[in-house]
Amino acid sequence: MKITKLLVANRGEIAVRIFRTCRRLGIETVAVYSDADRAAMHVREADEAVHIGAAPAAESYLRAEAILAAAAGTGANAIHPGYGFLSENAAFAEAVLAAGLAWVGPPPAAIRAMGPKDEAKRIAEESGVPVLPGYRGEAQDISTLTKAAEKVGYPLLIKAVAGGGGRGIRQVSRAADLAAELVSAVREAESSFGDGRVMLEKLVECPRHIEVQVFGDQHGNVVHLFERDCSLQRRRQKVIEEAPAPGMPEPVRKVMTDAAVKLAKAVGYQGAGTVEFIVDGSRPLAPDTFWFLEMNTRLQVEHPVTEAITGTDLVEWQLIAAAGGKLPLKQKDIKLTGHAFEARICAEDPSDSFRPGAGLILEFGLLEEPDGETLRWDAGFESGDRVPSNYDSMIAKLIVHAETRDAALERLTDVLAHTQLAGVPSNAGFLRRCALSETFASGTHHVNWIGENLGALAGVPDVHRAASLSAVATLLLDDEGAVSPWDLHDGFRLNSVPRRDVLLAADGEAEMVDPEAPLSDQTPFPLITDLSPRRFAVTTGGDTFLITIPEFSADADAALGGNVVKAPMPGKVLSVLAIAGNTVTRGETLAVLEAMKMEHALTAPRDGVVQAIHASAGQQVSDGDVLVMLVEE
Repeated sequence: MKITKLLVANRGEIAVRIFRTCRRLGIETVAVYSDADRAAMHVREADEAVHIGAAPAAESYLRAEAILAAAAGTGANAIHPGYGFLSENAAFAEAVLAAGLAWVGPPPAAIRAMGPKDEAKRIAEESGVPVLPGYRGEAQDISTLTKAAEKVGYPLLIKAVAGGGGRGIRQVSRAADLAAELVSAVREAESSFGDGRVMLEKLVECPRHIEVQVFGDQHGNVVHLFERDCSLQRRRQKVIEEAPAPGMPEPVRKVMTDAAVKLAKAVGYQGAGTVEFIVDGSRPLAPDTFWFLEMNTRLQVEHPVTEAITGTDLVEWQLIAAAGGKLPLKQKDIKLTGHAFEARICAEDPSDSFRPGAGLILEFGLLEEPDGETLRWDAGFESGDRVPSNYDSMIAKLIVHAETRDAALERLTDVLAHTQLAGVPSNAGFLRRCALSETFASGTHHVNWIGENLGALAGVPDVHRAASLSAVATLLLDDEGAVSPWDLHDGFRLNSVPRRDVLLAADGEAEMVDPEAPLSDQTPFPLITDLSPRRFAVTTGGDTFLITIPEFSADADAALGGNVVKAPMPGKVLSVLAIAGNTVTRGETLAVLEAMKMEHALTAPRDGVVQAIHASAGQQVSDGDVLVMLVEE
C-alpha cells in the first residue's frame, strides 16, 4: 500500500518530527488534538487537524475509536502511533489494520509477545539471550511473592509486568520493606497501565542501560543500527542519551547486537524496535556483563542519536516498511560515524524535586540556529505556546553530533548553557551540570548516579543567579544615548560616595544588585531577553531566571503562604495524611497528589497545627487549590 496521507495518533515533539519527514516525502498529514492542545504546535504543523476529546489522555489520545474516526473522516490511509499512548497497544494496531489502514508499527503479534515483561523474558531465554534471575509467575499473592523474593535474594527490583517509562518500579533492599513497596508498585502500575501485575528481578547494583536499535521489514530482513547508552537516568527515566555507548569494545558490540537481532527475528519483528539490556557497570564491558531487560515495540524518544551516527531517517524507514517495501540498507551498508548526544528538555524544576510546571512559555529556544546535522532541535512547543498539565513534561529534545565523544560533549554543554525556557520551569541547567561532571565525561556514570549526586546536580548555583541579576543591572545602568548629565546612571549623590545599586527581583526574591561586584570567570555569559519594560528572561549556564523590577504593592497571598498547602498543579488527590487538630512539623507529608503521570508529596511549609482540610482522596483539584491549612501551635 502506498501511504498518501498519514494520521499521527500523538502530540508534541514526536508528532511534529513525523510531520516534517512526511512533508519531505510529499505525504499529507493529519493531527489529532485534545481540548488542552487546540493551539498546539503539532496542530499548526499538520495539513489537517481533528479534535478528539477532552484534556485527560483517557478522554482523547487513548480513545482508539475517536482516532479511527478521524482517519476515516480525513481520508488518511495510514496511522503512526508515535510513542506512549496507544503505540504499544496490540488491540489498537489490529483495529487499524482491520479498518484497511497501514499501521506504521510492528505486527500486533510482536507487540503482544514483547509487551508483558515476563513473557518477553521467557521468549528471550528460549532464544538464547541472557536474562537476569527473577520471578515471573502468575501467582501475585503476598505469600508467593515473599517466598520468591527470598529465592531471588535482596536487593531486588519490583517491576510492573506491563510497565514502561520508569513507572511501577520499586527497589527493595530488605525483606521488611517488601510488602509496603509491593502495595506502592501495584497501585502505580494499575494507575499507569491498568494492569497491577508485577514481577521480581535480581538487582544489578551498579547498572548501565544499553539498548540496540533493530529494524525489520515484511520480507524477513532484520538489521541493527548499533547501540545507544541511556544510563543517565532520574527515577528510572532517561535524561541524556548517547550513541554509540562509551567504552564499547567491538567484540562485545557484535555479541549484543547479534542477540538483539536474534530476538527480533524470533517474534517476526517488522518496523522500528529497541532491545534493551541491563549491564553490570562495576566492570568493563564483556560478553557476560549484560542481560536482556525488555523490548520496546515502537520508535524510541532517543532515536535521533541513532539517526545522527548512521545518517538515516528512521521515520522514513518506518513508512517504507509499513508500505511493504524493503529496508533501504543491508547490514553491511550501515556505518557508524562519529558520536551523538540527546538531552531531554523538560518543563520541570529540578531544585523542587523535579516538580513539573505548566503555563505560558514566554521565551523558548536556542541561541544559535540548528543546522539539522551537527545541531538538531526537535521541539513540540515554541514561544507563546502553553504547556498543559495533563501530559509528560518533556517539551523538546536537543541533539548534537560530532566526530568524537569529547567534541560532541563540549558542543552539548555549550548549547545547553544558552538554552532558554522562560515562563515555566526548565531542566536545562540541570542537564548541563550532569554533562559537565567528570563522571559523565569519563563515561563511568550509571543508572543510580544522579540519585547519588542529586544535591550537587539539582541545585541552581548562586553564581548563575548573581550573574543574571548583574547582567540586567548593567543593562539598566547603560549610559549609551544619554544626552545630558541628568540622564547618566553614575550613582552620583550629594555629600556621599556614588552608588550604582539597583533593586531587582529574581523569580520573586528582591535584593539590591551591584553590577560591579566581581563574578566567577567560569560563569557562562548571560543571555537576556526583554519581555516587557519591567521583566527580563535571563539564562546563565542553562538556568533561566525571570528578573523583574519590583513594584511596591502588598501581596496578601505571600503573607498567607506559610500557612497553606496548595496544589502546585492540576491533578488527583491520592491520599490525605493530615488530620485536623494534629501537630505537624516542617517537611512532613500532608497529602499525595497524582499529576503528569507522577506522584507528588505535598509537605508542611512549617511547624504548626492542622486547622482545616479542604481535600479528600480521589478529588480532582486545580492549580493553586488550598488542600490543607495550618495555624501556629
